[in-house]
Amino acid sequence: MSAVAGRSRAGGSGSEASGGPRAEANGGPRSETRGGLTIAEVAAATGTSAHTLRYYERIGLIRSVSRARSGHRRYGPEDVRWVEFLRKLQATGMPIRRMLAYAALVRRGEGTLAERRALLEAHRDDVAAKLAEQQAHLAIIERKVEYYRELERDSERKRAS
Repeated sequence: MSAVAGRSRAGGSGSEASGGPRAEANGGPRSETRGGLTIAEVAAATGTSAHTLRYYERIGLIRSVSRARSGHRRYGPEDVRWVEFLRKLQATGMPIRRMLAYAALVRRGEGTLAERRALLEAHRDDVAAKLAEQQAHLAIIERKVEYYRELERDSERKRAS
């Protein structure tokens, strides 16, 4: 998590990075603030392009961001945590349509806790299955690497004798 977003505690303690309730505080338009982060600062802090941030806002993954008098977006810490969480969902292969479904559930409030949990459990299971498959592939590659090491050792011994 970036220093800009503030500290998060692991294990679902309430930060966006862990998917907790503060993470879901990216609600509707907020009153205009003096401070806040620019779109460039949020892009840099989250590894997301400014274009992607605008796209996420346009399709509803990010609620309307407050604006400075100049009209420039100003993001708060809860916005940054939300974007970081979206990035984690994306990085683990969650399709945009499922991310949109999750965001819609978050906006509907506490009455959707079970649905949100179920959606994230299904995603977790998908990620775990993909990891298991990748680990199986890695094991095959490791065996092949060891096979070549053995061939190289045999070749070295033959040349030495």
